[in-house]
Amino acid sequence: MRYVFAGYVYTGEYNAPAAWLERIKAYTGILEALARHNTVISIQQIDYEGEYDKDGVKYYFKRLKPSHFPLRLHRLIKSLKPDVVVVQSFNHPLEVIQLRFSLGKHTKIIVHNHAELPRTGIKKHLQRLADRYVDAYLFASHNMGLGWVQKGNISSGDKIHEVMEVSSAFLPMDKSTARQQTGVTNGLAFLWVGRLNKNKDPLTVLKAFLEFAGTEPSARLYMIYHTEELLNEVKEMINSSPQKEAVALIGRVSHPQLQYWFNSADIILSGSHYEGSGTAVCEAMSCGCMPVVTDIDSFRMITDNGRCGLLYEAGNAKALLGALNQITQIDIAERQKASLKYFKSNLSFEAIALRIQEISESL
Repeated sequence: MRYVFAGYVYTGEYNAPAAWLERIKAYTGILEALARHNTVISIQQIDYEGEYDKDGVKYYFKRLKPSHFPLRLHRLIKSLKPDVVVVQSFNHPLEVIQLRFSLGKHTKIIVHNHAELPRTGIKKHLQRLADRYVDAYLFASHNMGLGWVQKGNISSGDKIHEVMEVSSAFLPMDKSTARQQTGVTNGLAFLWVGRLNKNKDPLTVLKAFLEFAGTEPSARLYMIYHTEELLNEVKEMINSSPQKEAVALIGRVSHPQLQYWFNSADIILSGSHYEGSGTAVCEAMSCGCMPVVTDIDSFRMITDNGRCGLLYEAGNAKALLGALNQITQIDIAERQKASLKYFKSNLSFEAIALRIQEISESL
């Protein structure tokens, strides 16, 4: 089968193919896995013009600035004679309508959700119109897709398929080797990775963890973050606690270094109220971390409905404390093995590529 992957976003700050593909490798790994048994072409819009081949995937780089009428892009897609076009993002319904008229009725169009929420107003009407011309939708969680149906932006759930948004290129490694790199001490190591904002809700996580640390002296929480919206509140909560030594604020680390942190930790924590998928949790599971995360649609999918770890109500510190207390009563090593097994079978590049192929062949 012949696939073309494309989108309508221009990223002008990148002008080198290799650097850009390194930046999006959590996504391109899916294309590479799919290319082992199919022809896969990806159109990327950065400040560069040219062709580039990598790991079986043919990349066309184009300087195509954003436009509601992307005639050049659609002519290129049509010239590549795809069986299936996968469009990234739900935010371009007008463009998708035009793409259908450019391609004709025989090429299948799949739209992949990347955390977009149903639009209102004119955009909602355009999404409803575009729905007539889309053959399938990919969501990290089937329930997330049904939310679009309930809002009226998609006509029915028949086109919705559950497929993880991105995956992880990280691998498990010896914990002692990883901890030599990170400085994580012996004991029960928890890791939190995200923005310090209200959606990621680090304050709820901290409130519960600091109370838990009062009864579990070996527990340590390491917090990695690359934005600092709630940093003052975080520091105030930590410094006012008798267990303040149980939390280490690490701050920003490079993405390659995260592999060492995920392999140093026993448990990945999240307080997110909404996630399009949950990249950090996925990466942690690929390194064998047990997830203790909020009971939201994407995390229910990513944890096999909590079988790989524990789920708790978002924003509820008491519920998280209850989950943390459960940890002392369960076999963490078994949950870690389950996390890694589930990642390989459902969340890995190979698993996602196989699912996309199965969906495409069913259309």
